[in-house]
Amino acid sequence: MSETALIFVDIETTGTRATRDRITEIAALKVINGELVDRWSSLIYPECKVPAQITQLTGIRDEMLSDAPRFVHIAESLREWLGDGQLVAHNARFDYSFLRNEFKRAGQDFRASLICTLRLSRRIAPQERQHNLKALLNRYGIAPIRHHRAGDDVDALWSLWQAWQVEHSDEAWQSLLGDERRHRTLPAHLDSAQLEGLPACPGVYLFYGHNRLPLYVGKSVNLRSRVLGHFQRDHQDDKEMRLAQQVQHVEWEETAGDLGAQLREAQLVKTLMPIMNRQLRKQRKLTTWHWQEEAAHPELLSGNALNQALSQSLGGTLYGLFRSAREAKNVLRALAEEQQLCPQVLGLEKGKGRCFANQVGKCRGACCGQETIAAHTQRSKAALQQLQVNVWPWPGSIAIAERPMGKAAPAWHVVRQWCYLGSAPSLKKAQALADTPASFDVDSYRILNRFLRYPEQHGLTVTPL
Repeated sequence: MSETALIFVDIETTGTRATRDRITEIAALKVINGELVDRWSSLIYPECKVPAQITQLTGIRDEMLSDAPRFVHIAESLREWLGDGQLVAHNARFDYSFLRNEFKRAGQDFRASLICTLRLSRRIAPQERQHNLKALLNRYGIAPIRHHRAGDDVDALWSLWQAWQVEHSDEAWQSLLGDERRHRTLPAHLDSAQLEGLPACPGVYLFYGHNRLPLYVGKSVNLRSRVLGHFQRDHQDDKEMRLAQQVQHVEWEETAGDLGAQLREAQLVKTLMPIMNRQLRKQRKLTTWHWQEEAAHPELLSGNALNQALSQSLGGTLYGLFRSAREAKNVLRALAEEQQLCPQVLGLEKGKGRCFANQVGKCRGACCGQETIAAHTQRSKAALQQLQVNVWPWPGSIAIAERPMGKAAPAWHVVRQWCYLGSAPSLKKAQALADTPASFDVDSYRILNRFLRYPEQHGLTVTPL
């Protein structure tokens, strides 16, 4: 055993968000060369109320903490006591994230190496389903006085550690610890072997939780760097912490390049509806402003009418893609006020003659002859120009060839009317996807617009099918 101290630690908190919730209790044991040499324990005043559900879980009440020290007042002495010891905890990144954030509030940059006994347990007994501390203590016949109190839990953790040492030879134990240290940044519930084949190439990745619940879908031009990066920022980001606490399985798909990764990510998010993806979720209904050539004002389009307009079945110009008619009207109303356009002529208000906006100096008078309708139409379309939607410029489906650098295989992405239909390893196989049913997707539209504006700059070639 190394002379470097092992610091067995357990904390209680006001919640699960390391960046916002606070520590209410800390207990730690210092072990050197297998001998318990010191103990540190204190309640901590969290500078906020303890939620009722936390009190019910831990038994820690506000009145118990009223005379306890704030973390900032014990930070210096605790830091000195911890020294350069290696932290040992069950689900270690949870405790470590809270400690790092508390030290940060106290003006200190605390860093330590970790040993996670939850991950260690999964390595010791992969056949077992339960690896929480209560289940492990029951399995080894270790009975803490109280669960979810830092002092009792850290004593129980030390007893578990000793039980593990008894059942393993010194060589096997050191090998287990070596494996744990090599994978110390990975989530506790994730088998490190799953990530061994992660490539450093473009693609999409999928995080799953318990019972293969889809948690998150992401994309990157470097899958390995991006996936591992999720598990190095969990102390800074509540979302990354929740992800690290829940992820149990990782899958990935390689793509020919960034375009393929972005299109596949948008498709998977809409198909799987992962609980932690907020962007790219399925849009129930889209609305646009459609302005026919000879019309005095635009009309709202949605559903099939929007699809027809995007495929050039209808004449005129489209402006904006909105989640609702209300959002579309609010945007047009804001432009009208900014450019002194007439809300009545634009169809936003009913009435005849001089509108109210003109009476208060916010309309140039297209409603009452002070401005011609032709001039008003020209100004309105100029104001809407920034929102103009590009109609589909091809008669049918296209295949976009994406050829990666190096020896990786190319891909042909099949698209029709801004809808991603799938990818194929050859142009011949891409042709079989050309008639796949699809409806307009705003995310595919935005992705494709970025890449197809100057396809040669992205190394793309377009072939009509």
